Amino acid sequence: MSPSRNTVLANPRIIVRAVHFNLSEALQGAAREKAVRLLRHEERIIRIRLDLEHDQTRNPRHAFIAKGHIEIRGPDLIASVDSDEPQKSLDELIDKLDGMLRRRASAAKTKRHHPHGVEIPAKLPKVE
Repeated sequence: MSPSRNTVLANPRIIVRAVHFNLSEALQGAAREKAVRLLRHEERIIRIRLDLEHDQTRNPRHAFIAKGHIEIRGPDLIASVDSDEPQKSLDELIDKLDGMLRRRASAAKTKRHHPHGVEIPAKLPKVE
């Protein structure tokens, strides 16, 4: 294994869990590698939690549910995706979380570069 792969697998900020099925080493490694992609947007991400769930009561076309929770300064980002395969739902979830982080970063950048003046609706006394 290369040193970068060991770093990816040992990252304590990424938590991968499986509900109602056994998580293989390959799927867990793939989930962690994909989650590292999310860390490039924001270095102040506290934790990324990915939950892969197999729901046998649902339609087989949507049996695998991937839920993502990014703990970050400000409101947390939460997303959920379902599909017929765990790998496919994981890919779609990472893409969705990636888009959410991009929108958040661009909104912060826009706000930073285009500040708005504050208008106070009351009369203020003049200071000499």
